[in-house]
Amino acid sequence: MAWIYLVVAGLFEVGWAIDLKYTEGFTRLWPSLWTGASMALSLFLLAQALRTLPVGTGNAVWTGIGSLGTAILGIVLLGESRDALRLLCLVLIVAGIVGLKLVTQPT
Repeated sequence: MAWIYLVVAGLFEVGWAIDLKYTEGFTRLWPSLWTGASMALSLFLLAQALRTLPVGTGNAVWTGIGSLGTAILGIVLLGESRDALRLLCLVLIVAGIVGLKLVTQPT
């Protein structure tokens, strides 16, 4: 169950990172509220996952999912760069997440 919490926490991290772009410096109410709610849910779910997962693994996977998802949505939604080196770096993040999942035992 901890891994499910962690993946969902990572997805909410993607949500708040993308939402943050639309807050325009927290000057827009609804995007700001969604950002705050996504942040709170992400941290809550991360805390639940860290009850049984090692903190180093949990944090690395959480930030990895957040970074990967945010970069992909930046490419798809915001027209950010798709150059080959950037995509290779995203593949390396996936490799790191998968590697940590394979070698981590719950505590």
